[in-house]
Amino acid sequence: MKIDVLAIGAHPDDVELSCAGTILKEIANKKSVAILDLTRGELGTRGNAELRDKEAQKAADILGVSARFNLNFADGFFANDREHQEKLISFIRYLQPETVLCNATKDRHPDHGRAASLVEESCFLSGLQKVKTSFKGTPQQPWRPKQLYHYIQWDNTVPDFVVDISSFMEQKLTAVMAYDSQFYKSNSTAPETPISTQNFLNSIKYRAADLGRLIGVDYAEGFTSSRLLGVNSLSDLI
Repeated sequence: MKIDVLAIGAHPDDVELSCAGTILKEIANKKSVAILDLTRGELGTRGNAELRDKEAQKAADILGVSARFNLNFADGFFANDREHQEKLISFIRYLQPETVLCNATKDRHPDHGRAASLVEESCFLSGLQKVKTSFKGTPQQPWRPKQLYHYIQWDNTVPDFVVDISSFMEQKLTAVMAYDSQFYKSNSTAPETPISTQNFLNSIKYRAADLGRLIGVDYAEGFTSSRLLGVNSLSDLI
């Protein structure tokens, strides 16, 4: 299986909240996109793993991605170690993405920063000949994505670049709300969490509006990069 973009999240809904608009735009531009969740979000206060599995698939259907996978790492307790790296590397080599989108390097939830380090190191190691992996019993060849970018999550991280998602904002919100157990509902009796408030739900749109304002469009999503970014010409910039 060969895809153009692989969006990785520590938990189901990380990708939808942070880069769904960019995914939708890539798909509209005829790029193939897959999502890889590291955990099932089983430690979340609301819902449970089984429910979140269903919500994640519903969101994937709304986005129209080529495939969605889950590595079933332990929510809250996965590590950036050889065991987890090798499992992630096998998926990177299986999917062969040109671009990887992943969690913020530093954020409120410790899983986010840990996932960012795990993905970044695994992408590098995936390109080494002497790192041996297999997928469903078949030995794999090295593969290193050309680009790796970190999306913005809870913290108001200053982006290195932003993507205009103005035409895809409403569809992004629909994908987010596929996670019915997690976000604000006026009649909910579930315990309140930092992401289940009306304020957080509103923030998804006003943050995108603020990032859009900075480049003169309606809505945008922001990303950071660990390496220097380059463009072919000045006309590539908006």
